[in-house]
Amino acid sequence: MPLASGPPSSFRRLRDAPSFPRVNPDAPALAATLARIVGARHVLTRASSLLVYRSDGLPGLERQPALAVFPGSREELVAVMRALAEAEAPFVARGAGTGLSGGALADGVTLLGLHRLKRIIAVDAEARTATVEPGVVNASLSRAVAPHGLHYAPDPSSQTACTIGGNIAENAGGPHCLKYGVTLNHVVRATVVLPDGTLTTLDRGDEGGYDLLGAFVGSEGCFGVVVDVTVRLTRDPERVITLLADFTSVRAAADATSRIVAAGILPAALELMDQATIEAVESSIYAAGYPRDAAAVLLIEVDGAAAGLEDDARAVEAECRGAGAREVRIAHDAAERARLWQGRKKAFGAMGRVAPHLAVQDAVVPRTRLADLLDEIRRIGERHGVRVCNVFHAGDGNLHPNIPYDANDPDASRRVHGAMREIMTRCIAEGGTITGEHGVGLDKLPYMDALFTADTLDAMCTLRDVFDPSRRANPGKVVPVRACREWHAAPAARALAREAVAR
Repeated sequence: MPLASGPPSSFRRLRDAPSFPRVNPDAPALAATLARIVGARHVLTRASSLLVYRSDGLPGLERQPALAVFPGSREELVAVMRALAEAEAPFVARGAGTGLSGGALADGVTLLGLHRLKRIIAVDAEARTATVEPGVVNASLSRAVAPHGLHYAPDPSSQTACTIGGNIAENAGGPHCLKYGVTLNHVVRATVVLPDGTLTTLDRGDEGGYDLLGAFVGSEGCFGVVVDVTVRLTRDPERVITLLADFTSVRAAADATSRIVAAGILPAALELMDQATIEAVESSIYAAGYPRDAAAVLLIEVDGAAAGLEDDARAVEAECRGAGAREVRIAHDAAERARLWQGRKKAFGAMGRVAPHLAVQDAVVPRTRLADLLDEIRRIGERHGVRVCNVFHAGDGNLHPNIPYDANDPDASRRVHGAMREIMTRCIAEGGTITGEHGVGLDKLPYMDALFTADTLDAMCTLRDVFDPSRRANPGKVVPVRACREWHAAPAARALAREAVAR
């Protein structure tokens, strides 16, 4: 989609004409219209009823929806979207609310809840695909296809609660995405309803055509709403070997990560947890048997054909010991493996014992910079008087520095957010980016200007306009308001792009 040459003369606010309203136009009338579609019990308007939808999985950010509507079928979803379009009402789609960037918060607009749309429509074991509605819980899909010897590979830590629709919005990852890829790599086709109520099917496109599906996955609800999606399933590996290596320093664990990958080994997962995280996990109901006196542990998994897999495990062990591992142990059975993974997957929940709130960040840095950055993160935490707990996807450099704190304490909040700003700024300076899987949402907006040029941000706005020219879908998210300029693509290019979306 070519843009006119030369920069535009000035920035504009978020499409000054038209701009999205701060509240739904004639909210009571809209609520009545929506109630006729989904039933009155599936439309919420009272502040007390909407309280649970004021936040997502990231503490500290709260927004009040004007109303909430929960369609229960494909037909109801399309009808709701068309009613919203007719009323020119902005909306925010929401799945399970497990997101960690404030991306599913509705600030004075309609919240469109998709959790009732939870049918697994079809499973094709031979083709290894499944077609599901957006409210299907991630882990439920793997349980449903397990009798076929298949599973759905993307596995966020919230997989027992998060939904496929939300995973698509954020292009979610997970520990095993090091080997198997993120959500985008497993989506075959999606039926979506655009903000104007148009129902369309997106796929990869023909050779040389637009990859509209690739654009939609990870668009954080700014392009439309998934009605159903066909995902690729993965055959269960013949064998899995899970190792736990413990280290007397975080740097040694980070160095081991680089050594393993440099040796040509591609683990299915390669996760790092530091001592603060270990202590939180081992003091909780999710205790996994991690050594409390370790400065860091690596949870490493190799899988695939049984033949030769033990050689990979031995090579991993050798690289860990070469980096200074104190001990490397192997899970002896499925139960031990599940226990080791429980500690990792429930680490965020375990931190609830440390403090009532948790600041969660998400940045990706070059793997070779991990050791130095982790040292710097520790120093930043010390300067601000906060304790940083690191638990992250070390194999692909996806950092998750977390700070437990009391958000009701103004001084603690100030110090925590000061530390997080320094951490994110340092990650950008080291050649990293501001999100690997949690999305930009509201939380990462302040960093977009530091990471992208004005022209790049403008291109993002241009693409958004193809799907949602009125900017009603998840308004005010992802791209800074001040970055959105006039759409100055050639008229022919605009028409071609919109025609492609409408097919």
